[in-house]
Amino acid sequence: MLQVIAFFQDGCMACQDQEPVNREVEASLGIHFDRINPLKERKYIEEYQLQVTPTILIIKEGKVARRFEGVVNRQQLEDAIKKCL
Repeated sequence: MLQVIAFFQDGCMACQDQEPVNREVEASLGIHFDRINPLKERKYIEEYQLQVTPTILIIKEGKVARRFEGVVNRQQLEDAIKKCL
């Protein structure tokens, strides 16, 4: 089972830049990203050692397979997800 979590904050400019890329990757690969604001669900900050937003985690079989901090381009994100499928 593969899960992609996109952590964001309201008002974060980099998060706003990342969101269209996330939507393109979702559409291209036919998958869904879980979008979580860690300031509203603080348990994730400690659980995943979050320090910046955006942070995207690709979780495979319950373990973080890939981690991206900051804005990531579409090709890099798609390639990482494909390798985990």
